[in-house]
Amino acid sequence: MAITGLFSCKQGSKPMPETVDKVISNSVKSIQNDKDIYTKYEYADSKGGSLIIQNGFPRGGMKYTESNGEVYGYVIFWTQIINETNNPLELKIDFPIDLYEVPSLPGKYYKVLIPADTMTLEKSPLFMYGVKNLESFLDNNIHKPASLRRTINPKASNGFYVVILCPTDGAHGTMRTGLSLKGQNLFYRINVDGSKSNSKSSNQEIQCGSINLKNWVLQNNKMYLVI
Repeated sequence: MAITGLFSCKQGSKPMPETVDKVISNSVKSIQNDKDIYTKYEYADSKGGSLIIQNGFPRGGMKYTESNGEVYGYVIFWTQIINETNNPLELKIDFPIDLYEVPSLPGKYYKVLIPADTMTLEKSPLFMYGVKNLESFLDNNIHKPASLRRTINPKASNGFYVVILCPTDGAHGTMRTGLSLKGQNLFYRINVDGSKSNSKSSNQEIQCGSINLKNWVLQNNKMYLVI
């Protein structure tokens, strides 16, 4: 069943480094439909190279019950990174087990997980963005910190999923998220707008990783609003 509120949306081992790239081409760029992108950040380095980070809208609003009976609502987000430099990029992301406290539930925390699947823009129309075996993944990883290691080759792109869970009692409002870059450091912003009179809006930015090239400068920042 779909969960209303927070997850309203549009429509233990250490991970090994992974290189799963999609070469940038006109056919790939042509399917980058703005209506599927929540935020887009474009960065430039001192050598004239560029890096693009695109973040998608949530999809899901489903329930998950873990073995101890705790019930969560969860949604899936995606991020794509396009490397338009002449050098490979080493992407490192690490999230803590309990990301931050749910405003309406003291002592309860949002959880963030990163499935091993690779997101491509061709999967945008698919149910849950095409993530496979999600229930089994949650069973095995809900109490483990989330990490990702990817190498993004020159003139190629790479995408990944982020699954966010919240105890159902705290699932109120609309959630939006996005990855961005400051220097070499990556930050993941989670914004929840409370939809009930007793719900508070929250906006958290968590430092979560890095990219190995220095001196990136934000050139363009776009946010797409979809009604």
